[in-house]
Amino acid sequence: MVRCIKDRLVAFKEGDEDAFRFYYEMYYHALCLFGIRMVKEEDDVLDIAQDVFVNLWKARETIESLVHMRMYLYQSMRHRCLNYMRVKKLEEMYCHEYALLESEEGFGDAVVEEEVHRMVMEEIEQLPLEQRRVIMLHLEGKNNIEIAEILKVSVNSCKYCGFRAENKDEVRHVLTMDEVRDEVAAVIDEGHKRMIAVYGEHPKNGADYIADSISTIYSVKRTTPTGNGFNNIRRVNVNAAPMEIADMKKLWRAGIGTFQVFQETYHRGRYAELHPANTVKGNYRWRLYAMHRAMEAGVDDVAIGALFGLYDWKFDVMGLVHHAWDLEKHFGIGPHTVSFPRMQPAPGSFLSEHSPYIVSDEAMKRVVSVLRLAIPYSGLIVTARENPDLKRDLINHYGCTQTDASSKLGIGAYAKKLKQEENPDKVQFMLGDQRSLDEVIRELAHDGMITSFCTAGYRCGRTGDKIMNLLEKGVEGKFCFPYRN
Repeated sequence: MVRCIKDRLVAFKEGDEDAFRFYYEMYYHALCLFGIRMVKEEDDVLDIAQDVFVNLWKARETIESLVHMRMYLYQSMRHRCLNYMRVKKLEEMYCHEYALLESEEGFGDAVVEEEVHRMVMEEIEQLPLEQRRVIMLHLEGKNNIEIAEILKVSVNSCKYCGFRAENKDEVRHVLTMDEVRDEVAAVIDEGHKRMIAVYGEHPKNGADYIADSISTIYSVKRTTPTGNGFNNIRRVNVNAAPMEIADMKKLWRAGIGTFQVFQETYHRGRYAELHPANTVKGNYRWRLYAMHRAMEAGVDDVAIGALFGLYDWKFDVMGLVHHAWDLEKHFGIGPHTVSFPRMQPAPGSFLSEHSPYIVSDEAMKRVVSVLRLAIPYSGLIVTARENPDLKRDLINHYGCTQTDASSKLGIGAYAKKLKQEENPDKVQFMLGDQRSLDEVIRELAHDGMITSFCTAGYRCGRTGDKIMNLLEKGVEGKFCFPYRN
């Protein structure tokens, strides 16, 4: 009997349609019953189940066991049903059921859960000692700071970052909410409507602090020059450390826009060299699947990126592409934006200026070209790390759709109107473009472009799969372009 099961699974993985039909008949009815718990429209559940089996067939070579197959089927069914509910805006109608589903730790029967636990513990036992200690302390309920103290390690030891713990020349400071208000007021007065709030990766600046600061940012209103209204930040995007699903839900409830986490480099070996294994950031897979957890938490606009210059740019650009494709495969939603910052000199970091993988301007143009062709629906952000001439070229000729303007990296630099050379001990890395917002807009206008600060699409719910469907069909512009009668 065991031999027969193994033979059938092998046959299925090799493309045997009879074996696939056997598993289809075995699980289809149970999968539909599972789906009806979430989606009450039986016909739609049947369609969703069909799609799940189509994807199972496509992914057959990755299936390792019958337990793995059952996990795959039920997880895929759950994801697709939840996405269906979001698309159809059924949360209010089924609010009770939806809340229960979102809070479930697991699903399926006890046999699956027990087997998953066993498999996880076996994998943990295969890890190096220090990594096992970190994971087991986490399972005991210890937070990141407590783990760092027990193991006598830093929570932030990135070799390419000016803010890494070993760099004693950098002045560190966590903004109070009053200081946040001052910074936001200065940003609004410059003319901004959207902003990216960067929180770093220290555990003390966790979900509660970020949620509070998001609410604070939205609360700041500045009287217009005419005195007949007010200006404010209408969308707060967040760059922060990877989080648990429960913490991501806090940010979602606070009104987060796009959640942004950069993988830094997709090469596992190089990643391990740059991020000590016994630190939180040293967990490659934890960082890699940050966006999957964000999607699970309800954050439907996510942003990915890599820091070019840490490894071979050809490898990392393909890592970005496959990361985007995987998100779209599992959730039907690719990344809202993709960033490709290039490593710049960072105070106190030898690596930042002497990396063996320095990326040339010509290579950056190729990076953007590949991303534009491979992920046509995502916004491409050229950052203020780059000099104005290269930024202009990437926007005009290579398909970048967004850019930073009047960026400041120094702590408290907006309210004090400090440039990086006036704040050298409080910057993470050096910027290539410090022009004001007006200067950037003037250049874009000279090149024949209309700069958009529009947030109407976000306010009317065009986020996640809703905007993604429009982007993939190439019709999103019809909602925004100023047509004339």
